[in-house]
Formats: sequence, C-alpha cells, structure tokens
Amino acid sequence: MTFDFFIDISKLAHGSFNTLLALVFFYQAWMGLTIRRGRKRGEPQFKAMKRHRRLGPFLVVLGVLGFCLGLLLVYIDKGRLLEYPPHLAVGSVIVLFLLGQYAVSRKIKGPESPWRTPHLAIGVGILCLYVLQIVLGVGVLMG
Repeated sequence: MTFDFFIDISKLAHGSFNTLLALVFFYQAWMGLTIRRGRKRGEPQFKAMKRHRRLGPFLVVLGVLGFCLGLLLVYIDKGRLLEYPPHLAVGSVIVLFLLGQYAVSRKIKGPESPWRTPHLAIGVGILCLYVLQIVLGVGVLMG
C-alpha cells in the first residue's frame, strides 16, 4: 500500500463524511421547520424540539471537525493549505456560519424570540453553502 493510496482513500473518506453530514443538516433543517410550523399553529412539537436541540451542537462539532480534517489532509498531501482556494473559502465560511448558528441558538428564549429568524436565515445559508461545497469538492476529487 502506497502513501498515494492512503491520500486517495482519505480524500474519499473526507468527501463522504462531509456529504453525509450535509444530509444530516438537511434533516436538522426539516426538524427545525417542523418545530416552526407547529409553534405558529400553536401545536408545539416537543419530540422534534428535543431532538433538534440535542443534535445541533453535535453537528456543529462534526462540521468543524470535517473542516479541520480537510485542512490536515490537504497539508499532508500538498504541503500547503491554499491548494484549493474556493473549497477552502467556502469551508471557512461554513465553519463561521456553524459557530454563528450555535451562538444565535443559545440566545433563543421563549416562543417569540427575535433570534428565531436569524437562526432560520443562517441555517438556510449553511445548507446552500454545503451544496456549493459538495460541488466544489467533487471538482477537487475529479481534478
């Protein structure tokens, strides 16, 4: 087994991990929208709220971990971090959005919290960025 084989497998693992993570973020968003719709109808979705609150911080940690492992992989493979600037830029913005989302979520208190709309907007941004990041990542793998 050669070092290049290890790098190639690691690239696929990184891409697969982050793609699966993006899918879990879409699930998290669906739960968030379910909670929002229920709250607006006056029908709290307690099960979804509990799951959403428990899963969110864990996903933030996994997102940051996926980014850091990608940085490490590029550094080991290429010896520098700026090998794939668009992929790095979008990944960096995803991490900033994830950390911002976590901070905003901590401020949500009560059903009429003004922080709910920014939480939704940042969440939509995270989803859009993950889709873009997957497209860029496929380009990196194909290149």
